[in-house]
Amino acid sequence: MKKTIMYLALLAMLLFALTFSYCNDDTETITLNVYNWGEYISDGSEDSFDVNTEFEKYYYETYGKKVTVNYTTYASNEDMYAKVKSGATSYDIVIPSDYMIERLINEKLLAPINFDNIPNYQYIDEKFKSDPEFHYYDPENKYSVPYTYGVVGVIYNETEVKSENIGSWNLLWDEEYKGKILQFNNPRDALGTAMYKNGISVNTKDFGEWDTALEELKLQKPLVQSYVMDEIFNKMKGDSAWIAPYYVGDFLSMYEENDKLAFFYPKEGTNIFVDAMCIPKSAKNKEVAEAYINFMLDKETAVANAEYIYYASPCTHVRNDEEYISYMTDIHPEAMELLYGDTVPLGETANFYEEQVKVSFYENLAPELLEYENELWEKLKIESSVGGSVYLICYVIIAVIVVGAIVLFIKNKKLQALYD
Repeated sequence: MKKTIMYLALLAMLLFALTFSYCNDDTETITLNVYNWGEYISDGSEDSFDVNTEFEKYYYETYGKKVTVNYTTYASNEDMYAKVKSGATSYDIVIPSDYMIERLINEKLLAPINFDNIPNYQYIDEKFKSDPEFHYYDPENKYSVPYTYGVVGVIYNETEVKSENIGSWNLLWDEEYKGKILQFNNPRDALGTAMYKNGISVNTKDFGEWDTALEELKLQKPLVQSYVMDEIFNKMKGDSAWIAPYYVGDFLSMYEENDKLAFFYPKEGTNIFVDAMCIPKSAKNKEVAEAYINFMLDKETAVANAEYIYYASPCTHVRNDEEYISYMTDIHPEAMELLYGDTVPLGETANFYEEQVKVSFYENLAPELLEYENELWEKLKIESSVGGSVYLICYVIIAVIVVGAIVLFIKNKKLQALYD
């Protein structure tokens, strides 16, 4: 009897040891590579919900496997595209804007999503599934799941800026505020501001109209303090700049720390965008990526992200949440109007943009136009960064050469006179 008990005890200890060894086997850890915009996820700072940490816990509790989220950021769609295209790093999740998603699809760089693994997709507003305009970039709804959306406008310091151009893109070309104006540091958005200002379609196929946009940016160049992306936050919050084009969600973030800032959608029209979650074709952990997307659409996660980034959410269970509405209204009294429209009852799709603001999506450009756009941008940036100093240096060099030539000529004349 004692031997039997002893054998059972040994067996129990062996099973426990094996179980403990299996559960602590670090070789089972999966690394999920997520590539997103900067400041674009609730990250645990200031007691916020830490999305990536919570996903790691959720995945282990649900699937019994360890996962580590390797989260990195980019500043523009073009930066993200270059990394994905190069294949230097294998990303499992990327969150580009609509026109860039269209480009990635056309170049076969994205994997189709298995929506059976994303039951929370049911909470995405029907507009983003059935309205062709709102998913033009992914017409079959195969490669992307909306994460957030918004509209570009102009942020200005209403204490410092008193201009008749408030309400128009012309404010970014107002000479009175030279050195206090910022501009986008990417070609599509920067050239887009010039196109909207001049009534040109941002999706024009006319090369001459792209030239017109470049000339407008050249005219603006002497007024621009800096070309920025994420740098805009410190500049506008700290009053070192007074005028900038940027996204409405970021305005709300800046306003929270500087209530002198105001915002408008330009009367000439502006850009509306959808940023969506996608899985690159080169992803090594596709099913884990789909679980991550589903987790991002969970109500607690989606509300936390919406409250952190201040962008409009495509999720109905966020848009209709009274605590979320109260939270955003505390940030800015017109936050819900700016994001969704103030005339829309709970439970209905926001129609603010179509009826009150003239908006358009960027479409993916043909390869020859993309190349031309980049050429125009390089011309602007080279001229803006070194143009003036290069010209000055050239003038100095020419002057030195001319003076040297004159001095040499005089010396030669004097020597010739001595010999004569």
